[in-house]
Amino acid sequence: MLQAQRFASIRVGLGTLMANPLRTTLSTLGIVMGSASLVAVLSLGDGLERFARSQIERTTDLHALALTPELYRRVDGQRLARADTIHLDPAAAAALVENLDGMAGARLTRSGAAELGSARNGAPRAALVNAVWYRGAGGPDAMAAGRDFTAAELESSAPLALISNALARALADSNNPAKAVGTAFQIGGQTVTVIGVLPPRELGDQPMVAVPFATGTALLPAIAGSGVPSLIVTAASLEGVPALRAALEARLTGKYGNWKERISLSAVSSRMEQARQGMRVFKLVMGAITGVSLLVGGVGIMNVLLAAVTERTREIGIRKAVGARRRDILTQFLAESVAIAGAGSVIGLVLGASGAFAATAVIRARTQAAMYAGLSLTSVAVAGLAALTVGLAFGCYPALRAAGLSPIDAIRHE
Repeated sequence: MLQAQRFASIRVGLGTLMANPLRTTLSTLGIVMGSASLVAVLSLGDGLERFARSQIERTTDLHALALTPELYRRVDGQRLARADTIHLDPAAAAALVENLDGMAGARLTRSGAAELGSARNGAPRAALVNAVWYRGAGGPDAMAAGRDFTAAELESSAPLALISNALARALADSNNPAKAVGTAFQIGGQTVTVIGVLPPRELGDQPMVAVPFATGTALLPAIAGSGVPSLIVTAASLEGVPALRAALEARLTGKYGNWKERISLSAVSSRMEQARQGMRVFKLVMGAITGVSLLVGGVGIMNVLLAAVTERTREIGIRKAVGARRRDILTQFLAESVAIAGAGSVIGLVLGASGAFAATAVIRARTQAAMYAGLSLTSVAVAGLAALTVGLAFGCYPALRAAGLSPIDAIRHE
């Protein structure tokens, strides 16, 4: 019986909304705009976060762990050569990163500067020479011309090379770096053939040569300033760096035992946390700003319901006189408020998502930045719950005011 009365009160509330379509539409409009703004900002924020993450992962080392063998030990303040130095080569690197949880890629590098022979026009050229081995995303993202090393070539001592865009222009043709593919030049007395040209770097371009690790091992001892090999292991995401570090430490312990004095494992964790915090702050600030428009919509609901209470005072008095209880009147007006907020949030979701995708389309057309709006379930849930919460919060006062009316005074109201 009580349940039937409650459903009857909800039907009365919804019927009242249908009987006043213009007023219902106007009261819903504020929630629509507020919900649309919130959905649009959250969607743009998700898209911007993904774009920022891709840029961070492509142009910084925030998601990378660096392993560097220690060549020296300190005794009585003096630096002495280690007899138990860990030597990193492709076999050792493969053993460390094979099936490592959370890893996106790995890259083993040993670098040094060298003068190049047989350059165009006989002009002397120098470049940074990198002896490389990589797995997964550790290699180049794309090639401007030619091709990348194959897995077999990376494991061999093939006299092949990838060169930077700047070096390709110097060796072949400044207007068409692709012409460098197939040309040959010398490093340390050995001739290597160019098989690929890397794209220009966004953070600057310099003459650079990449050769397979075994090929570089034969060249780099004769090159001044060649350093110790280092292994860079990249995580699939910024949040995955701590888990990847733990997995890598366990792998090092299993392979080398007490490794902490023999190899350095470092990560730029403070900068990584700053990046994550910046993304969170941006979304919270933008969400708070657009939340104000949702509150304005809630005020609109309250004003409309207060007007409805005044207009329907006699109706409320009659309902209470024939047996309607306080909770029935309260349910009736809260049902109206929630219905307005629910309808507004659904319409706002569609409008907000459409606006976000349209805005990112304009951004891509204007800036060539690969940014896309992201509509996650979390954003939808936050927008929907925020709208319903506002509807309930701002509908409570009119509902309580209506429920508190005296039946006699309400019936006598003009």
